[in-house]
Amino acid sequence: MAIKATIHKAQIQIADMDRNVYGEHNLTIARQPSETDERMMIRILAFALNVPADDLRGRLELSKGLADADEPELWQRDLTGDILHWIDLGQPDERRLLKAHGRSERVSVYGYAYSTPIWWANIESKLTRAPRLSVWQIPAEQSQSLAKLAQRSMQLQVTVQDGGIYVSTAEDSLEINPIALKRSQE
Repeated sequence: MAIKATIHKAQIQIADMDRNVYGEHNLTIARQPSETDERMMIRILAFALNVPADDLRGRLELSKGLADADEPELWQRDLTGDILHWIDLGQPDERRLLKAHGRSERVSVYGYAYSTPIWWANIESKLTRAPRLSVWQIPAEQSQSLAKLAQRSMQLQVTVQDGGIYVSTAEDSLEINPIALKRSQE
């Protein structure tokens, strides 16, 4: 019998001064048995960094993630089902990213392992024809600190100002400084 996903709940208060996005969001995360706390927390962080100011063009949603290899970790789809924003984590291969680029208006990737610069160096030249692709590296020591905030029920405050990200709980806080490996040209 297969092990089922563990359900985590996160209440996130977002104050993104760089994008003028503010609000409170309640997420239910189905964490697959093969998913680490670090990956789950990066999913939550990616949500906070990309949630739109309103739902007029569709909501940003957690997808089935690791449970469905054909879906991104998060996506924003409009009311017709077209993909507006495809968000992946880790180190996807260039074929996956080019396919996502052809299917959506924007593609973002958040790498968080020590090996992210090596992965990016190997595929960067293959993605020159993907102008709507953004690739970010979350420094590994910062993503590991973020993983320590993981609980079954979480209340997180995420503040973004001048490119810096501050994540806090009632007990702890940390600063995350993502590194832009590739910025979208559109």
